[in-house]
Amino acid sequence: MRKPIIILSLLALSLLTSCTGGQSHSVQDGGDTIKLKYAENLKMIDYHDYTLVELLDPWNKGKTLHSYILIPFEKDIPSTIPKGTIVRTPLNRAVIATSVHCGLVISFGRGDNIKGICDLRYINIPWIQQRCKEGKIANCGSGITPILEKIIEVNADALLISPFQNNGGYGRLSKWGRPIIETADYMETSALGRAEWMKFYGMLFGAEDKADSIFKEVEEKYIALKALARESKIKKSVIFDRINSSVWYVPGGRSTIGRIVADSNSDYAYSSNYDSGSIPLPFESVLEKAGGSDIWMFRYNSPRPITYEELLSENHGYSQLKAFQDKQAYGCNTRLSNFYEDTPFHPELLLRDFIIITHPDITTLGEPTYFLKVDE
Repeated sequence: MRKPIIILSLLALSLLTSCTGGQSHSVQDGGDTIKLKYAENLKMIDYHDYTLVELLDPWNKGKTLHSYILIPFEKDIPSTIPKGTIVRTPLNRAVIATSVHCGLVISFGRGDNIKGICDLRYINIPWIQQRCKEGKIANCGSGITPILEKIIEVNADALLISPFQNNGGYGRLSKWGRPIIETADYMETSALGRAEWMKFYGMLFGAEDKADSIFKEVEEKYIALKALARESKIKKSVIFDRINSSVWYVPGGRSTIGRIVADSNSDYAYSSNYDSGSIPLPFESVLEKAGGSDIWMFRYNSPRPITYEELLSENHGYSQLKAFQDKQAYGCNTRLSNFYEDTPFHPELLLRDFIIITHPDITTLGEPTYFLKVDE
């Protein structure tokens, strides 16, 4: 008997576009721009009755990826507002498709506002796992293709999901009728730029002050660590990640990781590259350009720490890397650490790891947290 109910719910929700995800073409003057120090792909303007948030398209310069009009629930929808998706705030029943944003919302003190998640097996947050077991948070399937019926079942007021270049839209979700929040923060061109997006997410969940407070602390620690790295007398070069099938995806020079490497006062073979995402390359190309790097850092997912023997079984070509030969490989096991939950909005934690690993003369920071040296 559930199918007819779900179908009726689908039809009903598709009619809600005019009030929850509706569009208006009039533009109001007189707003106050909310100043952002680092984010390049985010613009926010505060008007009396609403906030206009524009996500710039990171793949098409000069274009807008999405516009949102944030209107508090207690206020009426103004008769003249810009074109965009209306979002009534705060979100009380959100479905979040990434562990990154789950962790952030929990840090705001708004964990109870999460009613659905995607890719449960990849979320290393015990609280989320327990709530799912108790049936208080629904598992809505894959983050690439969330299950619409599950989203409807929890009566979600919005879905937070990561956009991708040329993804062709969101299929059936596009007809859902409620806001799809495109979490494009990962395409920012600096670590603090990505972290600054927490101010937008804070607005969505009614936690503006908390988000501002967290960001201020992140910024202060990051700047202090960056200054500390400049004091080092040692400068080493790094290479990142591993082969995936036949392709090696290396962080672009303007990606958040690429910029954190620069801020750690380390050399990176692709620092002059202007991509803010990953660059797909054949192994031979990476070996030629970055094979002589002093340090090799990579992420992996395994129930146990990786070994040099396992790396060779994956690809014998790794033996040609200088860092492999010198036993200077550092792996981040994302199954056993909270790398994805912690570092995107706390880049100071990742910067700390990079400084410890690439500047052995800086001894005041202790041991790395995420990237651990591979046992010989």
